[in-house]
Amino acid sequence: MIQNIKLGARLLLGLIFFVFGLNGFISFFPVQEGLNPKALSLMTSMQNSYLFTFIKSCEVFCGLLLLSGQFIPLALVCLAPIVINIFLFHLILQPNEIIIASAILVLEISLIIFHFSAFKNLLQRK
Repeated sequence: MIQNIKLGARLLLGLIFFVFGLNGFISFFPVQEGLNPKALSLMTSMQNSYLFTFIKSCEVFCGLLLLSGQFIPLALVCLAPIVINIFLFHLILQPNEIIIASAILVLEISLIIFHFSAFKNLLQRK
């Protein structure tokens, strides 16, 4: 049962980041309407800089890692700041979509818990 939940969470998070990461390059989803002015300003600024390309590249790469089941802890570490920023963006600037951002955060946290043994050495004081 736990293995099925772990697999489902990994595949769902991988699919989310792979698809929406690719959307940053190919734009197969329509541009979202209804962003508040501050959210729109932030998104426009990011899209006009190297940051957007870097983030979307990380999303595609980490999504592929999660989908393939390879280097899962590495993918989770790389996605953690992106997930936190997605959550904070929706919490502060676009709260009407906080449920989706919360689901992504829960998937990330649950996968970190499932793979916690891979992170034990990072949390030891040397």
